[in-house]
Amino acid sequence: MTKILKVPQHIAFIMDGNGRWATRRGLPRNAGHKAGVKAIEKTIDACIKYGVKYATFFAFSTENWKRSKEEIDGIFKLLREYIAKEDNLFVKKHVRLNSIGVLDPFPEDLKQSLEKTKKDTQNYDKLTVTFALNYGGRDDIIRAVNTLIKEGKKEITDKELLATLDTKSIPEPDFVLRTSGENRISNFMLFQMAYSELYFPKVLWPDFDEKHLVKALKVYAKRDRRYGGIK
Repeated sequence: MTKILKVPQHIAFIMDGNGRWATRRGLPRNAGHKAGVKAIEKTIDACIKYGVKYATFFAFSTENWKRSKEEIDGIFKLLREYIAKEDNLFVKKHVRLNSIGVLDPFPEDLKQSLEKTKKDTQNYDKLTVTFALNYGGRDDIIRAVNTLIKEGKKEITDKELLATLDTKSIPEPDFVLRTSGENRISNFMLFQMAYSELYFPKVLWPDFDEKHLVKALKVYAKRDRRYGGIK
């Protein structure tokens, strides 16, 4: 195994390129999403192997509702199959499943399956896998601020906001990785990634595997995180 001297505690993945991967092969977009699920499985295994403690996957954004009904239904079908299929895998690997975002608009059976798996794995600490579902960074901040206002807060501190965001149970991401070469963060964890290291490899998400993660970890290991200060 390749030795990595400095491994980020939390990596957030913006999984981009599923549609382009499918189009280049003359396949429907949902075929790209299906291949993307396999890339998630490979990435989870690699994160465990190299000691990453938190992995967050941007699976469905608040903006993704603009896509066709066929594509949205296909994504829901994959999520449903994946969560049901992988329940035992999460238990077997001692991986905790978590989610961020507003699940209310999701199909009832999908919500129930997700909640069951989260409950079954809540005490595992080898790796916490978080799926961002119907999630948007701006929406997260607005919901948190409104919650604090309802609690009677007149002024809001950094600490209070972080403790109210959807991500309150996980640390801020050290490393944010977006595949496909697009240099955008697309409304993902805007407050939380204030000092995250960013990385934009050109590989399309369905092709992402252990060797790409190792390359990313080597890039991260060379970064000098100063948080605005001087060493």
